[in-house]
Amino acid sequence: MSTASMHIPPMDRIETRATHALNIRYPIVQGGLARIAKAELAAAVSNAGGMGQIAVAGLSDPDVLRAEIRKAKRLTQAPFGVNFPIGHLKIDALLDLTIEEGVTAVSFTGGNPQPYIRRLEGTDTRVMVLVSGPEQAQKAEQAGAHVVATVGYEGGGHIGRSDLTTIVAIPLVVRAVGIPVLAGGGIADGAGLAAALALGADGVEIGTRFIAVKEAFAHDNYKDAVVRANASDTVVVKRSLGTPGRALANAWTERILSAEAEGQSREAIFEMVKADANERGVFGGDMESSLVWVGQAAAMVDDVPSAGEYVERMVAEAKAAGKRLARLLG
Repeated sequence: MSTASMHIPPMDRIETRATHALNIRYPIVQGGLARIAKAELAAAVSNAGGMGQIAVAGLSDPDVLRAEIRKAKRLTQAPFGVNFPIGHLKIDALLDLTIEEGVTAVSFTGGNPQPYIRRLEGTDTRVMVLVSGPEQAQKAEQAGAHVVATVGYEGGGHIGRSDLTTIVAIPLVVRAVGIPVLAGGGIADGAGLAAALALGADGVEIGTRFIAVKEAFAHDNYKDAVVRANASDTVVVKRSLGTPGRALANAWTERILSAEAEGQSREAIFEMVKADANERGVFGGDMESSLVWVGQAAAMVDDVPSAGEYVERMVAEAKAAGKRLARLLG
């Protein structure tokens, strides 16, 4: 029997500090995925035993965000989170709304999360912060984060400026903080989950793989592009802006990289990386004239299952990898 077809008992668990902190069965957290992660995806991941998240990016209207949160509550009784990108939009009112709705967890991506974590003092909301290395992780812990997620150079979207690979970043961050650590970047299957746990992490945060699931709010062309991509089909753009991010290589990213190489102004680069460039791919399915975030883990994606099927498969693969290691190590 293949690991993909192994049945996972409904109340099966993988116990780590992260599962305890977030009150979930499996240490698998779905990434923020701007404009893609809505109530259906968040609820499906949470129902499968991980933690799904709703992305605020693309839902900046408070009424729309509230509607998504309430929809997720109708679709799942399990904990789920809301992801906030710092610096891209005003999030104070949206964060207050999220607290008011009693959402289990929030996560912060980019920028300084300290002022927002202060707003959460006195609540039961769990706080996750995305970091790219040990120094950021320490600052997040000092600010009051309950969990940090470190993303390596392989990851999609914002990857930080350190260029640390995931396999190096995980142990460095684990040594630097006393709170649970999630590993992200280059992880798309159960072997990756097992490897992250072996390196000292308490779980994983998955972005790219959750683009290519049925519940993801992304155009089929985008999902197909992830399935078809190989390890050399992504590039890092926006280095000139100090906010490097990994995206699918296409005509649009070639244009951005050329502009950066020519030393064009920050304003000119900003015009090429605004939300509409992402929306052309996410919503319109234009895979050449758009900026769509994809990590190197796309090379390991070869189908579009439901989120629940994927989580079940990942857990089975991780358990199989653990048993293999146990045999090898005696």
